[in-house]
Amino acid sequence: MFMDMIALTKPGLLRLNVFAVVAGFWVASKWSVDWLAMVWVLIGSTFMIASACVINNYWDRELDQKMKRTKNRVMPTERLKPNFALAYGIMLGIIGTGLLFTLVNAVTGWLALLGWFVYIVIYTIWLKRSSTWSTSIGGISGAMPPVIGYCAVTNQVDIGAWLLFALLFLWQPAHFWSLGIRRVEEYRAAGFPLLPVVKGIKRTKLQMIPYVLLLIPAVILMFYYGYVGGIFLAVSVFGGVIWLVHTLWGLYVKDDENWAKTNFIISINYLLVVFILMIANTTWQ
Repeated sequence: MFMDMIALTKPGLLRLNVFAVVAGFWVASKWSVDWLAMVWVLIGSTFMIASACVINNYWDRELDQKMKRTKNRVMPTERLKPNFALAYGIMLGIIGTGLLFTLVNAVTGWLALLGWFVYIVIYTIWLKRSSTWSTSIGGISGAMPPVIGYCAVTNQVDIGAWLLFALLFLWQPAHFWSLGIRRVEEYRAAGFPLLPVVKGIKRTKLQMIPYVLLLIPAVILMFYYGYVGGIFLAVSVFGGVIWLVHTLWGLYVKDDENWAKTNFIISINYLLVVFILMIANTTWQ
């Protein structure tokens, strides 16, 4: 039962988001780190993200039964009762909200609640079942973790917070649509109106381009405003160009599945390298 409760929090996704919180906190700290504050924002954020993931699993349990990728998850296989999972998710959210508001600051608390609301209500309950805009608008919640980490230090939403938000907001659509192209028939069978299902693969590839393209000025602006150094700039721009070229190449290839698989892998590695360098090459105070 305990391992099933852990699985409901989507540990892989949780780790990536918590790492994004660390990156945002580090950028704002400029190497002058308040370790206790970092611990509290990480714990609070972990509870909030876990809460959103658990409730997402609860709400999607019937649809998840229809997809090969998700049919063996905890809720579709009925290893936990739905009411227990819902109560568990709500409890995690209450704890996380309390920690952020009382032990970090109100700005992080409100940002976490906004991300939670967008993910659960706007994305999971509403758009995921009704609109191709689910990925883009749902990206608001996915972009919150580094902003929460950053604002735990600054206690305000300034240009640095907006740039961190832009970085993750722009990254998400091309990443998830690459997965969507690979699994397009599964999503179609499950009834999800994902962009590749509704508008087709060619249209999806075209819509990826502006998101990947805009990542390049986003990382340049992080350097311009003095948040990161030249190593981050050079590697991030180079990685962005590689991803952009591969995305453009997708307009001409015929093997969509292999192209999408490679694009998905590029997106994951791009984000991992960007966040590692963001921490390592943060400018000193």
